Amino acid sequence: MGFRVIKTAVATLLSILTADSLGVENPLSAGLLAILGVDVTRKRSLHTVSTRFFASILGLILAFGLFYLFGFHFWVLALYIMIAFPLMARANFKDGIVTSSVVVFRVFGGEDLSFHTMVTQIELLVIGLGYATLVNFAYMPKHEHKLSDIRNKVDELFSVIFKQIAVSLRDPYHVWNGQELIDAGTLIAQGQTTANHALENQMINPNDAWNVYFYMRKQQLERVEYMLELISRVYQRMPQGEVAATLFDQLSIDVVDTTYTGKTERLLEMMQEEFKMMELPSTREEFEIRSAILQVCRELGIYLNIAKKYKEPVQIKSDDMV
Repeated sequence: MGFRVIKTAVATLLSILTADSLGVENPLSAGLLAILGVDVTRKRSLHTVSTRFFASILGLILAFGLFYLFGFHFWVLALYIMIAFPLMARANFKDGIVTSSVVVFRVFGGEDLSFHTMVTQIELLVIGLGYATLVNFAYMPKHEHKLSDIRNKVDELFSVIFKQIAVSLRDPYHVWNGQELIDAGTLIAQGQTTANHALENQMINPNDAWNVYFYMRKQQLERVEYMLELISRVYQRMPQGEVAATLFDQLSIDVVDTTYTGKTERLLEMMQEEFKMMELPSTREEFEIRSAILQVCRELGIYLNIAKKYKEPVQIKSDDMV
C-alpha cells in the first residue's frame, strides 16, 4: 500500500470527523473533497488545492445564478456545464472542474439557494482541501535513495556500453544486441520523473542537481547512439580502431568513478595528435573506416564536454559525471 493511499485515508478520516464535530451538514462530502485534494508532491498539492478551491467558488457563484434564474431542472445542469467548463479552462482552473461539479451537483440535489447553503459548501471545501494540504505537507517520501540507485544502474549500463564499443572497435564482427541502450534510456526517463517529484517537494532552497545529472545522461546517451551508428561503418580491423578502443576501455572505468579523473580526455588528446602524424589512407575503404573512427573520437569529445558543462558540486558529486 503506497504512501499516497495512506495519506488519502488519513485526510479523509480527519475531514469527516472535523466536519461532523463542527456540525457541518453532509460531513462525508468533506472526505470526498479530501480525496480529490491529495497529490504526489507539495508544489503540485498547492496548485491542485488552490485550483480546485477557486474553481468551486466560481462554479458555485455561476450555479447559484443559473438556478435562481431558471430553477432546478436537469437541462439547467447541462447549461451550467456548457458555460462553466470552458470558463474554468480559460481561467486555468481546468483541474478543478471535477471538484466544482461535485459541489454544484450537491447544491442542485438540495434545491436550496440560501446563504447558509453557500457557507456550508465553502466550509466543506476548506475542511476537505485543507486537510489534504496539511497531510501532503506533513509527509512526502524521500527520493534520495531511489535516485542514487537509479544513478548507479545508469552508470553501470554506460560502463557496459563502452566496453561493448571497445570490443566492436577491435572486432568489427562482434555481435551485440544493444539491450543496455534501451535499459539506460528507460532508467534515465524514470530518473527524470523521480527527480522532478523530488524537486517539487522542496519548498525552500530547491536543489536541481539530480535533474541536471539525468538531463546530462540523456544528452550523452544521444551522443553514444550516434557513436554506435558510426562504428557500424567500421567493417575491418584497423590499427586506429585498436587505439580508439583503449579510450572506451578507460571510459568504462571512469564513468563509474566517484571523481572526474580526466584520463579519457587526456588519452583522446594524445590519440588525436597521433592521428595527425599518421600517413594518409591508401585506399577508399581505409579512408572510410579511418574517417568513421575519427568521427567517433570527435563524438567522444562532445560526450566529455557535456559532462564538464553540467558539473555541479551540490547534493551529488557532479564532478563524477564522466
